Amino acid sequence: MPTFDQHCAEATAAFGAPFEEVHRWLDELAGRPPWGMRHRRFRHHAAGIEEVRQRWGDSAALVARQHIVADLRLDGWTPEDPFPRNEPDYVRMGLF
Repeated sequence: MPTFDQHCAEATAAFGAPFEEVHRWLDELAGRPPWGMRHRRFRHHAAGIEEVRQRWGDSAALVARQHIVADLRLDGWTPEDPFPRNEPDYVRMGLF
């Protein structure tokens, strides 16, 4: 999984700012029992991106998608696969 610093560096390179608050929010549950790295099921999907859009705007939503795609790729997801819509969809796809 990309580290917080790597996510911030990727956001800065692509969007001109690190968007630290977005990365912190997306990974807020990481490592917490009982979820650990299975935290992604809660915010790493289209519904999570929309929540980011509501909180921080359109640019932040693009950053959230970049973050989520980087993490999904580590789980074997490819751009040809459907993008998870929400938590149940994420779980159904076997991504957690």
